Amino acid sequence: MTEVSEILMSVLSTIRVPRPGDRVHKDECAFSFASPESEGGLYVCMNSFLGFGSKYVERHYAKTGQRAYLHITRTRKTQKEDENNSGSGDPPKKKPTRLAIGIEGGFDVEQEQYEEEVKVVLFPDQQEVTSEDLASMPDVVRERVSLSMAGLQAADSVSHTLQVQQWDGEVRQESKHAAELKQLDNGVKIPPSGWKCEVCDLQENLWMNLTDGKIFCGRRYFDGTGGNNHALLYYQQSGYPLAVKLGTITPDGADVYSYDEDDMVLDSKLPEHLSHFGIDMMTMEKTERTMTELEIAVNQRVGEWEVIQESGSTLRPLWGPGLTGMKNLGNSCYLNSVMQVLFTIPDFQTKYVSNIDKIFNAAPSDPTQDFKTQVAKLGYGLLSGEYSKSAPDPGDDPSTSTEPRGDQVGIAPRMFKALVGRGHPEFSTNRQQDAQEFLLHFINMVERNCRSGMNPSEAFRFLVEEKIVCQQSQKAKYTQRVDYMVQLPVPMDQATNMEELQEAERRREEAESSGAPPSAAPRAQIPFAVCLAALSEPETLTDFWSSAVQAKTTATKITRFASFPDHLVIQIKKFTFGLDWVPKKLDVSIDVPDTLDLSALRAMGQQPGEELLPEVAPPPLMTPDVEVKAPVLDDSTVSQLCEMGFPLEACRKAVYYTGNTGIDAAMNWVMGHMEDPDFSAPLVYPGSSSAPGTTPTESLPEEHLATIISMGFSRDQATRALRATNNVLERAVDWIFSHLDDLESMDVSEGGRSEGGSETSREPPPGPCVRDGPGKYELFAFISHMGTSTMCGHYVCHIKKDQQWVIFNDQKVCASEKPPKDLGYLYFYRRVVE
Repeated sequence: MTEVSEILMSVLSTIRVPRPGDRVHKDECAFSFASPESEGGLYVCMNSFLGFGSKYVERHYAKTGQRAYLHITRTRKTQKEDENNSGSGDPPKKKPTRLAIGIEGGFDVEQEQYEEEVKVVLFPDQQEVTSEDLASMPDVVRERVSLSMAGLQAADSVSHTLQVQQWDGEVRQESKHAAELKQLDNGVKIPPSGWKCEVCDLQENLWMNLTDGKIFCGRRYFDGTGGNNHALLYYQQSGYPLAVKLGTITPDGADVYSYDEDDMVLDSKLPEHLSHFGIDMMTMEKTERTMTELEIAVNQRVGEWEVIQESGSTLRPLWGPGLTGMKNLGNSCYLNSVMQVLFTIPDFQTKYVSNIDKIFNAAPSDPTQDFKTQVAKLGYGLLSGEYSKSAPDPGDDPSTSTEPRGDQVGIAPRMFKALVGRGHPEFSTNRQQDAQEFLLHFINMVERNCRSGMNPSEAFRFLVEEKIVCQQSQKAKYTQRVDYMVQLPVPMDQATNMEELQEAERRREEAESSGAPPSAAPRAQIPFAVCLAALSEPETLTDFWSSAVQAKTTATKITRFASFPDHLVIQIKKFTFGLDWVPKKLDVSIDVPDTLDLSALRAMGQQPGEELLPEVAPPPLMTPDVEVKAPVLDDSTVSQLCEMGFPLEACRKAVYYTGNTGIDAAMNWVMGHMEDPDFSAPLVYPGSSSAPGTTPTESLPEEHLATIISMGFSRDQATRALRATNNVLERAVDWIFSHLDDLESMDVSEGGRSEGGSETSREPPPGPCVRDGPGKYELFAFISHMGTSTMCGHYVCHIKKDQQWVIFNDQKVCASEKPPKDLGYLYFYRRVVE
């Protein structure tokens, strides 16, 4: 028996044959963007089926002792230009009729031709074994190794499987409630805009119940964003199972959720169900074009598409560190643009790229599923310059254009996209998404994965002060909240070219009535100062519960910056809905400045002589007995507040101190007292010494404690989370991730006292960690969107590097000649330090 045969015999038990369901990573390295086409090929572990480039395979061997790897190398034979591929941002030439891959009417999967060579490599001496070599080896070795090699070659790679799943995942199952859904004849008619939650007045993430037409907000995310769970709470109270997300309705359908089935579903009778409430979704079919066709049409028009991509200029390709393109994985341009910008920010570079060796060394056994590893891998890929190389020559085909395009090999962020999108109803698909929503989603993930150590999302975090003045008593209340982005409204009625717009609208109506083709419409010119003024002007609240007059009245709300972040993100709110329910984008040009001074918008706090709204409790709800008894609290209101993630005792206080006057008043009390040191301390009634039924030493389920502790939290932190959520494990986990800053500063032992001193020596827990400084900024990046709505179209970003604007258009990286700063969607500013 040869030496190689002996080695294979000794490791035979570690060589596995892939089974259905196994994840085979044979297209991409877990730690880099090396692939079988890269220099050195890819090594696939024949035990874990993880792939490693030549730079990292020895690291895996040293860490695991696994010796057998399938080495895959591919050499390109020909490269066929795919005329249907719009990944580069060019308008597609062929109209797809179905959002699918590899099927009739869908998008073709790019099939490049390669010559593939495979062999087994044994570490540490890198001895090679080919299929021919196996023929002369013992049967048991030949059979096992051959089966493993054949299985790995035949298995679908994870990236291919995910791609298919993502597109097939758009096919939802018919709800069991759809056919026989009962709808109430209550006369409710839903307008095409102006919606708000019927409980908390939230105006986004809204769901309409298809039984009675009531509108409530969606689920609350762990960081406090999203909704306030009111749609879910309403289902729990009413049992009405189906709801449609307002803003997603198109002629092809809408997002429908079944609370009973706990999943996104299909409703074959959706047009009928919507029509019941005055929403005729089928009228939008009068365009005789699908949303995809509408998008292709707008992409091919001269205007926004060409201006933003600078198509009229011959752009000079750029190469080198920080100038790496990203492949479009199928409508992933939103992700590409956001990540390009984030990794120009020093905080993200320091956290993930400077510490890459430390992160990789601490990676778990499956690094493809580790957030820090995949973010570090992406950051290094973008900044190192290793992948900033010209794409392979398309060949000798004379029909192929030799015009300089700036296309790079770039990087394909497949593992990253699969990881950050996992479990998310939108980002796990290949549909186009909103770049702003993805940015906030990614910041949420960073927050969740940075419980200790440096948190780069602090670069965006700032405090907003909201001052509410009761118009009846003229007394004020101040609250603060955390935010990561400024959203600027677009006052269309203040366009500087209003006469031109009105004349164009008149001509359009005339052309429509005569059947003539409409002429090109002018773009509205909106001053940036007007948008900023609309943000800072007072807002009128019509249903404000005033503690001064003990009733609902009118109030004004003024919003200001309580702190200024190091990096400021500004979103231009371009997306809206027409009266016909068609989602549309406002075609506007805004003179966004290169420098910005927001000093005048800094919050000033309570002013001299200004009276605050009293924090007065209502008359005690006591019985006439001598012994003080607990008042009767509205359990429904307490429950609603608890479901929003607030501590039980804080919810009970809110209901008590607002005299059972309803959810609005209780919610106002909660928002005004969240920073109180005793916010979640037990409620103590007048004349009593402790809260009934709840004590600091009440028993906690040991199995719940163990579960939370296993996630990396301390016993004290797990105890606090369970007490805050009435010992409900699922709510405790959500609560703990939404109070990370508070928990990081926690020095309280399980008994309720500081381990280093008395209770009286304890300082109140600090608020969220925010940076502050001057409110002067300079523009360093912006993301632009082309298309009719966030559900379709294309994103590119422009970033200022070394005083030169650079356009990142997926795999194209070029010097920008005319950066279209007036057409951006998201703007990124950094603080100017004088």
